[in-house]
Amino acid sequence: MQDMKTVIITDSACDLDDAFLAQYNIHFVSLRLVYRGGELRDRVEISQEKVFEMLSEEVPKTSLPLPEDVTALYDRLADEGYTHAVHISISSGLSGTYNMVRMLAEDYTRMRVHVVDTKSLSMQEGIIALECARMLEKTQDPEKIVAYAESLRDNSLGMFVIKTLEYLRKGGRIGLVEGVLGTMLHLKPIIFVNADGIYETLAKARGHANALETMIREVTSRFQKAARVKLAIVHGGVPADGEKLMARLKTLLSVEESFLVPVSPVLGVHTGPGLLGIIALSVS
Repeated sequence: MQDMKTVIITDSACDLDDAFLAQYNIHFVSLRLVYRGGELRDRVEISQEKVFEMLSEEVPKTSLPLPEDVTALYDRLADEGYTHAVHISISSGLSGTYNMVRMLAEDYTRMRVHVVDTKSLSMQEGIIALECARMLEKTQDPEKIVAYAESLRDNSLGMFVIKTLEYLRKGGRIGLVEGVLGTMLHLKPIIFVNADGIYETLAKARGHANALETMIREVTSRFQKAARVKLAIVHGGVPADGEKLMARLKTLLSVEESFLVPVSPVLGVHTGPGLLGIIALSVS
């Protein structure tokens, strides 16, 4: 155990900002956006603003990280003396990233890589990665960190409201959402990632404002009695609306730590501008 040196890896869908990644030595591999003119690495070669600017001209496809990017990162960390890694992945129900990384990890020999399916994305995935990185101060044992990640996953909720389902539909990520809508055009779904790691409707409301209120009720109903809550608001180019939502929730929950972050480019492709999401996680 004393010879273990463990590092946390995630992917660009985690939405953790660069300052936290650097402070806690969290590394990520980029998913990709594929345009007619070529492909770009998420968060490295394209921004959320640029994605939204280009949506009217082209909705890109999204793709897994390049296998060579993953193994190059593993090699670099092995060169730095790491013996173990815990790779915190976007949901296997939303991306093939987890399965690809799992197969690469099984064959990798220079460092033992443990892969965790968060069955989530955005800051629900990001907070799990962050808390696991903080746990490294207490233990370098990767199996304990994996167990901790799974317990955090089971005590978290991520949900969001979007202006239109057009981009989820075009990207093939509609999951179990569309069936509940019928032709009721003004009915807004509150979408979450369910226990199987795919999109599903948590609740419905008529109109955007009512959908936000429903989302607030859902999170307060689940976390109001929690002693400590990690809270993130993610947004699609509407930071002022995110700030208002954050301020409201801080009056309703025992918020120990909060994050207001833009959704990553690769996720923004599927949600479009105007997204507002709430991620809450209770910690003991």
